[in-house]
Amino acid sequence: MNELEAGSVDLAFADPPFNIGYKYDVYDDKREAEHYLDWSKQWIAGVHRALKPTGTFWLAIGDEFAAELKLISQQIGFHCRSWVIWYYTFGVNCKKKFSRSHVHLFHLVKNAKQFTFNLKDRAVRVPSARQLVYNDGRADPDGRLPDDTWILRPQDVPFGFRETDDTWYIPRVNGTFKERAGFHGCQMPEQLLGRIIRSSSNSDELVLDPFSGSGTTLAVAKKLGRRWIGFDLSADYVARGTARLASVQVGEPLSGAPEPLVSAPSTPAQAPQKKARKSRAANPTPSLPFTADRVGAEKEADGGSARARGAGRPRKRPR
Repeated sequence: MNELEAGSVDLAFADPPFNIGYKYDVYDDKREAEHYLDWSKQWIAGVHRALKPTGTFWLAIGDEFAAELKLISQQIGFHCRSWVIWYYTFGVNCKKKFSRSHVHLFHLVKNAKQFTFNLKDRAVRVPSARQLVYNDGRADPDGRLPDDTWILRPQDVPFGFRETDDTWYIPRVNGTFKERAGFHGCQMPEQLLGRIIRSSSNSDELVLDPFSGSGTTLAVAKKLGRRWIGFDLSADYVARGTARLASVQVGEPLSGAPEPLVSAPSTPAQAPQKKARKSRAANPTPSLPFTADRVGAEKEADGGSARARGAGRPRKRPR
């Protein structure tokens, strides 16, 4: 990574070893805390050097060193815009504590006043509960921007969940999932990387992953029309990741469960009200499509009843 030209990268995503004793084929994932933190300082500084002045860095890390790596990143010069929680199923079973089902995602930037954040991109925004549950034409047709809790389960839609919190629910890549590459135990979901890359970079910009592993970041970057570069210590991961990238096409849909596209069906009581609302609306709002970006070149959810005016007030007796 030191060979990268300084200030050449637009977006970096890193999912480094968590130092919890995971068995990699090359890397020792059980170092002394001091050694691990010193090593983290080095590679985070390398990311900072490689990023453009307007560049963005997303860091995925576990509980054990989340706070420390956030502080290190800020000491190096990054500004933390959001502390996101990615919440997933198929959590890690633990014997002496509650099972883990989340990862911390730090949204970091070099310049707190100037950085890429595509809040108007409809592929980044999500339908609001008003749209999904009530199919309400008064809702913002562009949906709403995800907060820093991400919950994206389609099966939760009928209950009016908020997809836009600071906990993002995206299923972890299980062994039975079609997108599973099969050779890396810590594979990230393409839908997770899709939200990050869409929100923090633009078409043809350069995306870096210093721990590319199974190549998910690079594959999603390519699908979304970004340029990409990645590194990994394992020659086996590099070879398999390269083969995966060769099979990916620009504009290809992302793997994994898609975000909800339509609202819950109307109940009999709701239907007449909706019909009346739509007849009054000049421009009824359709359900929002949320699809992958397509490019032409491979550069990679009012209590209380309404009261009539004056209702409930005592009438004056005639004199």
